[in-house]
Amino acid sequence: MSVSSDHDPFVGWLRAHAVPLTHLEPDAPLDDLEPLREVIGDARVVAIGENSHFIDEFSLLRRRILRFLVERCGFSVLAFEYGFSEGVPLDAWAQGEGTDDDLSTHLAGTIPVGVEEPLRWIRRHNRTASRPVRFAGIDIPAAGGSLLPALAPVADYLREIDPEALPAVQSAMRIAESFAGASAASAAPAWTRLATAEQDALSAILMRLLIRFRAVEPLYVSRGDQRGYDIALRRIEAACHGDYGFRAMADLFAGSGLTADTSARDVYMAGSVRWHLERSEPGTRVVLAAHNAHIQKTSVSFDGHLTGLPMGQHLHRVLGDEYFALGLTSVDGHTADMRPDEKAPFGFAVDDTALEPPEPGSVEAAFADAGLGLGLADLRRARRETPGASGPDRIRIQSAYVHTPVLDAFDGVLSTSTSTVTDGVRPKDRTSRTAG
Repeated sequence: MSVSSDHDPFVGWLRAHAVPLTHLEPDAPLDDLEPLREVIGDARVVAIGENSHFIDEFSLLRRRILRFLVERCGFSVLAFEYGFSEGVPLDAWAQGEGTDDDLSTHLAGTIPVGVEEPLRWIRRHNRTASRPVRFAGIDIPAAGGSLLPALAPVADYLREIDPEALPAVQSAMRIAESFAGASAASAAPAWTRLATAEQDALSAILMRLLIRFRAVEPLYVSRGDQRGYDIALRRIEAACHGDYGFRAMADLFAGSGLTADTSARDVYMAGSVRWHLERSEPGTRVVLAAHNAHIQKTSVSFDGHLTGLPMGQHLHRVLGDEYFALGLTSVDGHTADMRPDEKAPFGFAVDDTALEPPEPGSVEAAFADAGLGLGLADLRRARRETPGASGPDRIRIQSAYVHTPVLDAFDGVLSTSTSTVTDGVRPKDRTSRTAG
């Protein structure tokens, strides 16, 4: 059944120009992805999104596109919506350090956001590749759940480089340990239960550490090396942004939050992408995997209220057309709605939710009206070839919609006909699903 006007010029454009894809599996032949080469052009950073975490089809497509971009387009870095600090040992593992089984230890207790299989592919690829692929974490630690993954390595660094400053980071760790969780969903409520004096002490200690790191850089580098200093500083910055995020979330839920205040996480992620680019050899191209809401180039609003300035908006301001945002979405199937639940392992429960038919005006409705299954739309081309057409004004975020001018927010959209929630994150008592 049609869910969008047959007279919509964007739907007509999709029918004529969207590229059908023939494979979903990562190991399938890559020829059907060749049009993507022209679509991304000379972009240095190609971001691959998803409208929900924990979706099988999106994970498969990301792995397949990663393989295409590495094997056929010369990309050599996978940046992931994963902690910057935690990503350092993962990169070493991807380069061949340790045993294959060590990855399970590295990832123990972390949210299963789809990083394991790409890492295993990179490690296998690097065994014979003339140009190895690196892994780059970009996020604040533990998805905002704990400052400890950033602060513990800083403590190790200071033991060698500046023992005088070690007590400060140890004090910060003692406070951070009292509310640490697996994600912001569990840590933020625990942070609000801290005494105000402890909240303020933590912020003050972190800021003093940050300023000291910046002030004595020549001293630290002379006692160690530039790379060690740069990583330690970035870890301190991660802890500061994470701490700011706890306050921003508390104010948001209290009804006193500042406009777009939770953007502290996204600007850190954008800065991390640039950090990795600046320390890579000239010509390095980066595949960036993160949620659609992080990679889009326009502000995020709900109910008419500006709520966030995403990573993609910051990257687009700096990189221009060298940043390419490819949103992933689906027309039908199921999605993984995340519901706050402090008793759940990661601070949230995942509800396997059947998708309603796409809303009129959504990019999903346009794909459905155009009769497309698995297909890729070059939105940069659509902007050029449908002058005056506003295009879709919303895109799915889990089972809801984020209202945004899709042709401006993304440079491309890849839509699947259906989506399936990953088994490992579904409620254990849920054994079957009805068709969406």
